[in-house]
Amino acid sequence: MSEPAHSQELDIEALRRKVSEIENRKPAPSEEPQVGLNPFARQIAEQFRETSTTPALLIGQYRLMEGVLFLLAAFCASLVGEWDPSFSFVHYGLICLSAALLTILFLQIADTYQIPSLRSPRRMIWRVLICWGIGTLFLTALSWIEGFSMPLDALLTDLVGGTSALLALRYLMSVAIRHWARNGIMERRAVIVGGGQPAKDLVRALEAQPENDIRICGIFDDRGGARSPDVVAGYPKLGTFAELVEFARLARIDMLIIALPASAEQRILQLLRKLWVLPVDIRLAAHAQQLRFRPRAYSHVGTVPMLDIFDKPLRDWDSVSKRAFDIFFSLVALALAWPIMIACAIAVKATSKGPVLFVQKRHGFNNEVINVLKFRSMYTELSDPTAKKAVTKNDPRVTPVGRFLRKSSLDELPQLFNVLRGELSLVGPRPHAVHAQTGDRKYVDVVESYFARHRVKPGVTGWAQINGLRGELDSDEKIRARTAHDLHYIENWSLLLDLKILFLTPIRLLNTENAY
Repeated sequence: MSEPAHSQELDIEALRRKVSEIENRKPAPSEEPQVGLNPFARQIAEQFRETSTTPALLIGQYRLMEGVLFLLAAFCASLVGEWDPSFSFVHYGLICLSAALLTILFLQIADTYQIPSLRSPRRMIWRVLICWGIGTLFLTALSWIEGFSMPLDALLTDLVGGTSALLALRYLMSVAIRHWARNGIMERRAVIVGGGQPAKDLVRALEAQPENDIRICGIFDDRGGARSPDVVAGYPKLGTFAELVEFARLARIDMLIIALPASAEQRILQLLRKLWVLPVDIRLAAHAQQLRFRPRAYSHVGTVPMLDIFDKPLRDWDSVSKRAFDIFFSLVALALAWPIMIACAIAVKATSKGPVLFVQKRHGFNNEVINVLKFRSMYTELSDPTAKKAVTKNDPRVTPVGRFLRKSSLDELPQLFNVLRGELSLVGPRPHAVHAQTGDRKYVDVVESYFARHRVKPGVTGWAQINGLRGELDSDEKIRARTAHDLHYIENWSLLLDLKILFLTPIRLLNTENAY
């Protein structure tokens, strides 16, 4: 008997390794150029320019709301009844916080924070009430252990008032979720890569899920004719694979689902070489494939299995925590550095004509163009906003004050305002000018994976900079090395790594060898 088909296993790790092998190679002259979107696809992309809220982020915010509600109910209870003389608001507050955390934990274990549960609160009402009651009993027991018993009227106020408020909040949340789902506010935007019958089967499988948060924005395929018609299961084919990258960026796509057979490994690999530079989840639809899955390699949309090939960096709460990190440390830095910034501004203005600040267009997150601020370091009439000609040692375009500012990196301090505006992060790949190049070639012509740096926000400082890769990029080796360090940072990101880079930056800036 022949070996069953399910024993054949797609090696996702092998695909990733093959992609990584070609990350730093120089593209061959025969490779296809960047292709612009056709008018119809661009019109569709414009409809999705607004950022959506992912279910994971929404659920996290709702957990916080219920935790605050528990604390408010407990606080209101403390205002009712006659408490023991030993009552202490400090001790009671700590007890309330512990009970609130326990309640949220029980609600999480009981699966009451799933989107279907929030959408239809009646199905989970008894689980919610039991968990909330356990939290209230825990609050009462801890109060008694601490030496002050909870009056009966205070207990009833907490239990009845808190439960009523909780049920009302759950009902309002269900209404809000249905409204957000209808209006596209709460969804994961997806594009199906590949057409024909596999794409049609995938669409039907996704639409059959009762609680589906996937919004299919279109289909992209290189083929035409009967093998890949212009409309698949009611969704239009918007263009070719070459047009997909720009569409995904404009439409703020969250997920790319490849609807190709697993046996087409070479075709999948060619796609991954184009698509992995995007800040999106990349999945291989496996609903129609008889494969033996590795547990860590797949996820599900409802009951539809997906093989996880690449994950979006800094997703959901990671992005929230990094943004909070940026705001906090930027404000601290501004509070400490404002006298230095004023001194720099006076020095620039007093020693040469022109504005204090220099604004340059650079590539930001998702390859969008942003305006980055710097203290002006060049003579105004000799400045080069395009950065086609890199600054070199003893460059006559740089003012004496500008030379000091560049060597000490004080010219970068105004970028703290870019961080507060959300255009930059404190730590990340350094943003390069839109037309920056080494010699007569743009960076993307030297290293194919260059635009993968833009899967996260660029930073004021980064992993490459604290490892000696700052200053002029005058050779292919330097841009390849910087790109490799940037990709290493993206793949290994953590708040601890950001903190390490941030605190090492002032020390490493003492090395001014390559800073001109």
